[in-house]
Amino acid sequence: MVIVLTGGIGRSVTGGQAWANLQYLIGLSMLGHDVFYLEDSGEWSGVYKWEKEETTWDLDYPGEYVRSCLEPFGFAERWMYRAGDKSAGLPIDTFREVCERADLLLIRGIPFLSWRPEYDLPRRRAFIDIDPGFTQFRYARGEPAFIETLDRSEALFTIGQRIESPDCPIPTLGRKWLKTVSPVVLQEWPFANDVGSGPFTSIIRWRGMKDLNYKGVEYGQRNREFEKFFSLPSHTNQILKIAVTGGGNKRLADNGWQAVDGWTVSKTPQQYRRFIQRSRAEFGVAKNTYVDTRSGWFSDRSVCYLASGRPVLVQDTGIASWLPTGEGVVTFSDLDEAVAGIEAINKDYESHRKVARDLATGHFAAERVLPALLEAALA
Repeated sequence: MVIVLTGGIGRSVTGGQAWANLQYLIGLSMLGHDVFYLEDSGEWSGVYKWEKEETTWDLDYPGEYVRSCLEPFGFAERWMYRAGDKSAGLPIDTFREVCERADLLLIRGIPFLSWRPEYDLPRRRAFIDIDPGFTQFRYARGEPAFIETLDRSEALFTIGQRIESPDCPIPTLGRKWLKTVSPVVLQEWPFANDVGSGPFTSIIRWRGMKDLNYKGVEYGQRNREFEKFFSLPSHTNQILKIAVTGGGNKRLADNGWQAVDGWTVSKTPQQYRRFIQRSRAEFGVAKNTYVDTRSGWFSDRSVCYLASGRPVLVQDTGIASWLPTGEGVVTFSDLDEAVAGIEAINKDYESHRKVARDLATGHFAAERVLPALLEAALA
């Protein structure tokens, strides 16, 4: 099949976002499909340059980043970054011809700011919700990009495994949400054989967007949840290191965390992978929305830790309802449980890291996840 995947590599300029899309691109290609990458920033392209701490409107900057991420994995001349009537990578007319041949337009997470006629050309369209709660709330609030993109998609997927559960307030919008998980290409994320003497780590965005109000309830970002865990370093001898963008660095450092700029350790896909595989485990705090809605959200970043044989200690979002927890994946809801989770992982580290890899293989391997997604998308 010819498949066009859309994403946000050039707009984020971080290795984590690059990998989140590469898992699909590489995985689908391994399955024998003819895969292309599309990034459409709407009518203009404003991208933050971390190095200079300024916004650039130069299309070549995000275009060059997309090229540098995709070409090493065999996607030269298989991508386009677009803003208005200008593009980097493939010309717009060439990509329109790709859309004419395409069996599926796979829209990962980011709705189109400008829906273009060529996006109606593929045989089917499927939207993958990677931000459960935020996606549905913004649709319900009437945001045009979400309404048009979701309404034009024949299939809707979500990584929010508990949407439609009685205690999950995320609206279904009158549509069926098919469950999926973030895939990982195991060949690109091998089991890291060193003993994992490094710190517990994570790579996070402190506050990526504004809080949202839905039916009188305010749903927030990761910064709100982290308030509960700032003092964690004073309760354990385990070194805790957070690579963070969007604020929070000074306060983290003042409370005993090793805080580094997120973009410096994840500027490229290779640096992002190196940071994770040199960690001992992940310590992950979720966005407030994922926690308060009990969405069942589980991060694509955590999947990379698991594949690397690195256990994950993550804030509970209802994960245990669909993923085995207690070994390999350990959840916490408060400070005491976070401390206990660190102790449990360190007490039997070798067992935890072997189970972590097994969970990645059994639940998140691209060759398991993607065929099921395609079958449902094209049904």
